[in-house]
Amino acid sequence: MKNTLFMVTLLFAGMTIAMPHANAETATAGPKKEAAKKPVKKVAKKAVKKAAAAESASADDSEHPDLADARRTNFNCELGNRIAVYEKVSDKDSIQLRWKKRVHDLKRVATTTGANRFEDKEAGLVWIHIPAKAMLLDSKKGQQLANECRSPEQMVAFKAKS
Repeated sequence: MKNTLFMVTLLFAGMTIAMPHANAETATAGPKKEAAKKPVKKVAKKAVKKAAAAESASADDSEHPDLADARRTNFNCELGNRIAVYEKVSDKDSIQLRWKKRVHDLKRVATTTGANRFEDKEAGLVWIHIPAKAMLLDSKKGQQLANECRSPEQMVAFKAKS
């Protein structure tokens, strides 16, 4: 009787330990099948997004003014970011800024500090240019996109101070 009771207890304990593992295996089998399906959907969504971005980029390029008579200033920023700013002599209230292969039209915003501040409210871009450096901000996300941006002239002055 003692042996039978011992065997039943041992068998019951073994089943108790084995059951959570069996449930875990069946629980992980389901998500693996879903995970296999998700990348296919993501690829399709990415393709649609790329097509929409290409279409909007071509539409955006046609909306921007001709930059042929504008003065271009290239800015090198930290983390390898590069920005090109186009300024027309006849228009001091706006600039065109090339960021991530897109040209954005930014309008001047008055400041009390004397900094040059330009905004594209639709895209949420804010370009702040002071004598020592410039930075690009995303006002919608509340984060910096590029910092420590310097033109070649600013770079010379920065290296002279260092």
